[in-house]
Amino acid sequence: MFKDRVQAGQLLAQKLIGEEKDLPAGQTVVLGIPRGGVVVAFQVAKFLGCLLDVIVVKKIAAPGQEELAIGAVGETESAEYLDEKLIAELQIDKEYLSEEIKRKKEEIKRRERLFRREKSALALKGKTVIIVDDGAATGATVIAACREVWQTEPKKVIVALPVLAKDTLRKLEPEADEVIFLKTPLMFFAVGQFYQDFPQVSDEEVIQLLTSSV
Repeated sequence: MFKDRVQAGQLLAQKLIGEEKDLPAGQTVVLGIPRGGVVVAFQVAKFLGCLLDVIVVKKIAAPGQEELAIGAVGETESAEYLDEKLIAELQIDKEYLSEEIKRKKEEIKRRERLFRREKSALALKGKTVIIVDDGAATGATVIAACREVWQTEPKKVIVALPVLAKDTLRKLEPEADEVIFLKTPLMFFAVGQFYQDFPQVSDEEVIQLLTSSV
């Protein structure tokens, strides 16, 4: 169990440094998935001495089950990920999906403006990009983030997570060049169960971390 996201980020950075020999500061960018992932990503970027940015993706929840992800979307159409098997099992209709995708994309645009404060996203072409979150249960948002990043023509995409479910690891491996992680526990119900201190992260905290990393 991790003490908090800060400690998780520090341990994750150490794992990255130990396993990845080619992470030059000027050619490596860390992207945090808001909100909690940005706290972890800040520590990773700090230890690696590289730039930090945010990548906004949103999960699509099952009707009436806000915690159950049936997919996720990013800003571009190429980032879209849908768990077709789960969607079929739950008999979710296309109209619901269409409306949710539209609503989430509008939310992504709003949050991009909020977090970036009119600044442009960092250039990722030819860079090694490390996508960081505080953990992954279904992996939906991380998959969408990977697909979004691949559109920018990076040199390499690495997913770095403190904790993730074992079956999620299998889903993530085809989406990135490497998946670096600290724990893949057998019993996985929610990311928060692996942290002693797991508070909600505010938009203001995300903005502060992004600003102070420059």
